[in-house]
Amino acid sequence: MIASRASQTATSKEQVPLAELALVFLKIGTIAFGGPAAHIAMMEDEFVRKRRWITEAEFLDRVAAASLIPGPSSTEVAIFIGQAKRGWAGLVVGGCCFIIPAAILVTLIAAAYARFGSLPQAAGILYGIKPAVIAIIVQALWSLSRTAVKSKLLAVIGVLAVVLNGFGVSPLIVLAIAGIASGAAAWFKRQGEVSPAALSAFGRFGLLLGTAAVAVPVSLIRLFLSFLKIGAIVFGSGYVLLAFLRTEFVDRLRWLTEKQLIDAVAIGQFTPGPVFTTATFIGYLVAGIPGALLATIGIFLPGFALVALSAGLLPRLRRSAWASATLDGAVVGSLALMAVVAWQLGRAAIVDWRTFTILIAGLLVELRFNVNSAWVIAGGGMIGWLLR
Repeated sequence: MIASRASQTATSKEQVPLAELALVFLKIGTIAFGGPAAHIAMMEDEFVRKRRWITEAEFLDRVAAASLIPGPSSTEVAIFIGQAKRGWAGLVVGGCCFIIPAAILVTLIAAAYARFGSLPQAAGILYGIKPAVIAIIVQALWSLSRTAVKSKLLAVIGVLAVVLNGFGVSPLIVLAIAGIASGAAAWFKRQGEVSPAALSAFGRFGLLLGTAAVAVPVSLIRLFLSFLKIGAIVFGSGYVLLAFLRTEFVDRLRWLTEKQLIDAVAIGQFTPGPVFTTATFIGYLVAGIPGALLATIGIFLPGFALVALSAGLLPRLRRSAWASATLDGAVVGSLALMAVVAWQLGRAAIVDWRTFTILIAGLLVELRFNVNSAWVIAGGGMIGWLLR
């Protein structure tokens, strides 16, 4: 046993050729269907079991670190692994090669959507895909909430976050309030329970920060900065991205319609690689190839920077009771935003008894058989095509 552990540790410290690192991540980025959990499982199988590039303990440390910083968790795990094997060069190569296959595929699909999206055949497929996407989001929300909502206080904070977002408060502010409320509760724990009046005060503060939206002309610089901001602040599941996209591009800038947003989500779910390549699709719809490129760079760039900066910081945060509680609150706030978006997009996707049936069937398949989400979306698209 001791010899085996020593061998694993020695192997984990060996450098690998940069070209081999690139090819492996290109392969995973091309076949990694099913969302972040499936991506991470594939990486564990590839790098821990098959290639033994890193040990199980090292891999779990990087998964934990990726879950504690904003951005796409599976992409950040890829960046962490690349950094562990080849330093700065590995950080860039590992992350980029995981992202590039999905970004190229999504750009091609976006071009086809822009040209053929209104045809009856394509409309039928999207008619069935949309409720399937809602089913996947609801299933993910249920699964994540069972882990994240650890106490009654966190449940109350989650409800408060839903209310604040319903009143139009910015998702970033909602996350800040949720994190501060949970952190304050931990800080005052020895002095008694946090009163409902304190949480109400946080709520009133948040309601004062809601903003109105006016349509803004399309600008490549504004597009890049919008996705850069979103990539730097999206915390939690990749599905939480939807709340920020809706606030920024539907409500504030008015560059997208509700229909275009849910179509973008469907494409991001159905294609391999990071869910955040939804940004690539939106960038293409807004400003063509330049928009797709800038949107992709903007939303993923913060993840590279955060991984590079967070190597020694995150373990210290989790050892602090106050900081850990603040992060727990931010996670619950993220799930609340996800619930609001599921409701808003569901109203656009569930338009008759057929789409409602697809939703229920997708939920049953996800909850009962735990199948890959790509198969659920493929099934929804096939049913929609047959019905239309």
